[in-house]
Amino acid sequence: MLEELRITGLGVIDDTTLRLTSGMNVITGETGAGKTMVVTGLGLLFGGRADAGRVRADPGRAVVEGRLKLRGTLGDAVRTRITDAGGEADDDGSILLSRTVTAEGRSRAHVGGRSMPVSTLSELGEQILAVHGQSDQLRLLRPSEQRSALDRFAGPGHEKLIDSYREAFGRWRAVVDDLADRRRNARQRSQEADLLKLGLDEITRVDPQPGEDDDLRNEVQRLEHAEGLRVAAALAAQALAGGVELADDTPDATQLLGLARRTLEGQAGVDPSLGDLAARIEEAATLVGDVSSELSAYLGSLDADPARLEAIYERRAALRALTRKYADDVDGVILWAENARTKLNLLDSSDELLDELDKERQRLEATVAELAGRLTAARREAAGRFSEAVSVELAGLAMPHARVEVAVLTRAPSRDEPAVTVDGETLAAGPDGADEVELRLHAHPGAPSLPLQKGASGGELSRVMLAIEVVFAGAGGPPTLVFDEVDSGVGGTAAVEIGRRLARLARTHQVLVVTHLPQVAAFADRHLVVAKDTGGAITTSGVRIVEETERARELSRMLAGLPDSDLGIAHAEELLSVAAREKRA
Repeated sequence: MLEELRITGLGVIDDTTLRLTSGMNVITGETGAGKTMVVTGLGLLFGGRADAGRVRADPGRAVVEGRLKLRGTLGDAVRTRITDAGGEADDDGSILLSRTVTAEGRSRAHVGGRSMPVSTLSELGEQILAVHGQSDQLRLLRPSEQRSALDRFAGPGHEKLIDSYREAFGRWRAVVDDLADRRRNARQRSQEADLLKLGLDEITRVDPQPGEDDDLRNEVQRLEHAEGLRVAAALAAQALAGGVELADDTPDATQLLGLARRTLEGQAGVDPSLGDLAARIEEAATLVGDVSSELSAYLGSLDADPARLEAIYERRAALRALTRKYADDVDGVILWAENARTKLNLLDSSDELLDELDKERQRLEATVAELAGRLTAARREAAGRFSEAVSVELAGLAMPHARVEVAVLTRAPSRDEPAVTVDGETLAAGPDGADEVELRLHAHPGAPSLPLQKGASGGELSRVMLAIEVVFAGAGGPPTLVFDEVDSGVGGTAAVEIGRRLARLARTHQVLVVTHLPQVAAFADRHLVVAKDTGGAITTSGVRIVEETERARELSRMLAGLPDSDLGIAHAEELLSVAAREKRA
């Protein structure tokens, strides 16, 4: 759960700390006091978009810090992820998170004492936190979101089926698009393939080898200067070990080294250090002998064959003809040929290949159709369970006669959409299947069943959203749930029922509720009040925990706008007493 949240320099909040409990945390306060900034701060802490316009001019940056303490499998997974990224948990297992946003819009994130990308906070937020506000209610009105809600409810097995379908759909569409492109551009592909084949034929006839141009260049250098190289090598060999006609009395290097060695060895008995030098001269003589042998071999390899030189000239001319057309050097020509062969396969529009692709298309289409049918059946089965579960919750939210129906509708294909045949019916197929999902509200007996966007008022939509969240909570999900004024448009008995349902959620989840309803606030395990201070030159807000008498006064303010009214306080105390009994039940 989120144990602590500190917000500095964000909107009207100068510096405040929220200490949260594991149950139901309620946040209340006057309009404009800064309740929304608490939710905004949570969003920033878990990777939300940074808005520099909300940063206070003084100190010029907003900082949101949080302390997480997670248990069980989720806690182990989160700590492992953070450790792998270089962060560390505290000694008690808690994890510190931080997000900083400057007035210039720059943003930084820290997790476990280590600077990390903001995306890491987003990744953690997906596992830890679910925020529900009025914008989420509007999102639920979109068909794609309704389908996602049903798929989420259906469970892990259903999600694996969706993954299998999406993989097959992607491969099928790739083959369909490839086949259509080959057929549509057959003439252009054929012309391009002919040009590639001409180039490949020319390169194949020459058959260039990797690095061949450099090897030939070096060989030409040796052949063109063979006589000068021979003279130089011969003179060097004579100077080292004899063998070339020089003056008879001119000693070679080997003779001189031998004389030096013998001279030093003759005096080694007097000074042993001369013996060491004589040994080193012996090593030098050995090295000179090796070089002399290599020079003799080099002389033997020199060839001034004019025929070979002419053949190299012709070969280099053939290679230059290729490098003028296809690349800067021989290795580039070879790479061009490899790429051309690959592209030829892609350009192939032969009847044989088209037949093979068409067979593959039919095979994949059959797989997609089979998976789409299974997906539709699975959604319809889950729709019945989802409808029943949400309707039961609505009955407890002062909508006893309301019923939510989940319609799983197949889609007729249009000209621009791919289609598959499922159970003899041609249907439009998309990345999520061949279905449209529509949530419908049957508000009361005799009323028509209408789509949510047409049949639900603001208060009804709030309760439907809460009922759906209660159902989702029973199937798992993030451990911390945030509700930002989802009770808008609700009052009376319905407000009490919303408070009761949120309190029920708080038995298994940490719940944070921003509300203006005293009936909801009465069910809190911890009540926090955002209060505005206008005493200074700049308006600021802070958050404090209220208990006992202070809490009754806050509820009285919410009930009648009169925190010190004896009647209001009595009513508030009655609300608190009722809520306490309900929570114990």
